[in-house]
Amino acid sequence: MTSRETVLGRIRAALADVPPAEDPEDVPVPREYRRSHLEPGQDRVALFAERVADYRATVTRTDREGLHGAIAAALAARGVERLALPGAFPVEVLPPGPWEWHPEPLDVPALDALDGAITLAAAGIAVTGTIVLDAGPGQGRRALTLVPDYHLCVIRAEQIAADVPDAIARLDPTRPLTFVSGPSATSDIELDRVEGVHGPRTLDVVIVDPTQSEQHP
Repeated sequence: MTSRETVLGRIRAALADVPPAEDPEDVPVPREYRRSHLEPGQDRVALFAERVADYRATVTRTDREGLHGAIAAALAARGVERLALPGAFPVEVLPPGPWEWHPEPLDVPALDALDGAITLAAAGIAVTGTIVLDAGPGQGRRALTLVPDYHLCVIRAEQIAADVPDAIARLDPTRPLTFVSGPSATSDIELDRVEGVHGPRTLDVVIVDPTQSEQHP
């Protein structure tokens, strides 16, 4: 008997007494764990910005009117001009200027030749400073944010969940979820931090918050 057969056999044995008509939703699952580590009254958007910055990413908070300027300032500061543009990205928020926007589909060599990519996000997690992508509109496939050396992500304040359970509840588990906590980095070799090994070495995040004018935490 193979390991696969052993595992499947144990699953069948565990499910032997489950009625055929029963669905997973019919049986409540106790969830007594703490669902959020935010303190009462704590600003989840401010915490998200702080935690993202802790990962050596640059964070800008701006309102809708300042979005053009925030994107332009981020791109100018990094000196990037040629960016991949995922399908269904709202082109009206792209700033005028010297930048070249290369729409999908793009093959890997074309992505590798670009300076970076700009995307939206599916969700954010305040406590962990994590961005979640699900390949939805304005986000593109995983290669779009893994191959280029730079990633600029635009996220709305209302997309930021307090903690992991709240974020998971907002997401579709059937979609390809990617959790991004800062630029790609590893310390596998002698504990020396090396960035850009498994993805972009530089991450900029623009938070669109209607209660804020442009600011850099």
